Amino acid sequence: MGPGDSDISIKPRQEHQQKTQKPPMYKVLLHNDNFTTKLFVVEILVAVFHKSAADAQHLMWQVHQRGVGVAGVYPLEVAETKVKVVTGLAREHGFPLRLTLEKE
Repeated sequence: MGPGDSDISIKPRQEHQQKTQKPPMYKVLLHNDNFTTKLFVVEILVAVFHKSAADAQHLMWQVHQRGVGVAGVYPLEVAETKVKVVTGLAREHGFPLRLTLEKE
């Protein structure tokens, strides 16, 4: 018998296959206030949320007009980190900018 001439048939086991679940996602909500400058909001949307300048400008106006807007959607740990970073930057610059999380 040579290689490949075996009487043994190798078949994959049909065990319970675990399906990996995607982690729950969270929206990072940006809230309007009367003190944080529009320029600062655009800057954090570009720097922290990796928006283009045009998208950041559009979202900033949306938040200004509607009172709230979605800066991004991330797994919980990423969303919490972004909120912490932006809140820290806002406080360093003397702004009361508020961000919250909402489960998607």
